[in-house]
Amino acid sequence: VSGKITYCGHEFQEFIPQRTSAYISQHDLHHGEMTVRETLDFSGRCLGVGTRYELLAELSRREKEAGIKPDPEIDAFMKATAMAGQNTSLVSDYVLKILGLDICSDIMVGDDMRRGISGGQKKRVTTGEMLVGPAKALFMDEISTGLDSSTTFQIVRFMKQMVHIMDVTMVISLLQPAPETYDLFDDIILLSEGKIVYQGPREHVLEFFESLGFKCPERKGIADFLQEVTSKKDQQQYWCRENEPYHYVSVSKFVEHFNSFHVGEKLDDELRIPYDKSRIHPAALVKEKYGISNWELFKACFAREWLLMKRNSFVYIFKTTQITIMSVIAFTVFFRTKMKAGHISNGTKFYGALFFSLINVMFNGMAELALTIFRLPVFFKQRDFLFYPAWAFALPIWVLRIPLSLLESGIWILLTYYTIGFAPSASRFFRQFLAFFGIHQMALSLFRFIAAVGRTQVVANTLGTFTLLVVFVLGGFVVAKG
Repeated sequence: VSGKITYCGHEFQEFIPQRTSAYISQHDLHHGEMTVRETLDFSGRCLGVGTRYELLAELSRREKEAGIKPDPEIDAFMKATAMAGQNTSLVSDYVLKILGLDICSDIMVGDDMRRGISGGQKKRVTTGEMLVGPAKALFMDEISTGLDSSTTFQIVRFMKQMVHIMDVTMVISLLQPAPETYDLFDDIILLSEGKIVYQGPREHVLEFFESLGFKCPERKGIADFLQEVTSKKDQQQYWCRENEPYHYVSVSKFVEHFNSFHVGEKLDDELRIPYDKSRIHPAALVKEKYGISNWELFKACFAREWLLMKRNSFVYIFKTTQITIMSVIAFTVFFRTKMKAGHISNGTKFYGALFFSLINVMFNGMAELALTIFRLPVFFKQRDFLFYPAWAFALPIWVLRIPLSLLESGIWILLTYYTIGFAPSASRFFRQFLAFFGIHQMALSLFRFIAAVGRTQVVANTLGTFTLLVVFVLGGFVVAKG
């Protein structure tokens, strides 16, 4: 299909569509270790405040000119929502309240291993994550999956208020909505076999089908009727022209009839006239790729990474304990190794000690593999929605692992260097410390890289083990040259 798509008269390369609109998926991808409030706060911090700051500046200027004294509460609310880069924001509190998430705002989202919030609440978090941003067009993909009809009704009712108050556009696809939920919509788009059967006000949809001879029975939900009336199997039961025999009306006939129906004609007339670019509000299109500056993005991702490290602290404590135990074993195996001057016969023992150290430090980085794979789905989602660029995700992880590397290589060196009996000069001690620190950093980065390439646990584990085998074989100890 070829053609030209415009939004407010502008083509897609003239603005950033991913930030002007927001897509809300039916899959809930979140960090299980973060609470609901932290998830929304992070999202609001990355997406920024959009044009709220400029609007407030303009409003204040006009108020001064007209001599109006603003209401202090409204003024405080507007100033609070226009501040960019805040750790917590008023907007996320507002969204929490409206979505009914305030009761579980300080509970962790949860995942396969952690108990967290319920499925319905998770769905609402997915919706709320996008609502805190400044996007003006929202596309929601089956947000009712896994929700009961009353929850769906409450969410859609809130969406309706939001559309009418904030002048946003929402396109929501729903699975078998209840009649009450259906009645909340202003317009209906009915799709069948890839064609638009009807698009326009909710009030005229029954009139359209009646003009073709199909009537919705009195106690039937309109949404169910609309789903069935275009299908070959269920169409006949709605035929209402008793004096005429029934014959199947295909989708293409429906489409043809819609073009001559008054709603279709009106729509056609509207779309024929190109949109006047001068009428567009500057706030309607987003021109910047990211909501906040690079430094603010780094700070936001750094804060989140530190939080996730604290929540996963058991892993890091366990790894440190593990390397301590292994270093004790290492120095008891190679205790007080000596080498006669001028002979290299005992040199292999030192080789062995160094190789054993190398393997342990390498294996210690393996935990990074699982941790990274666990977090990739959320990263891909947030990167594609332009929350942050890839470097803002990767850089804080690397920075925060440096102290960890120093600690773990420090423990190993302190416990093994003099007990095994390497050369006692301080310069050599620090040189080995530096080498081990470098190896540990390399191992962490290597396994992170393998996780990013493999993307699934099985592929990444296979690649990871293969890499370790390569290191063993080429380490110069297992296969020593004569």
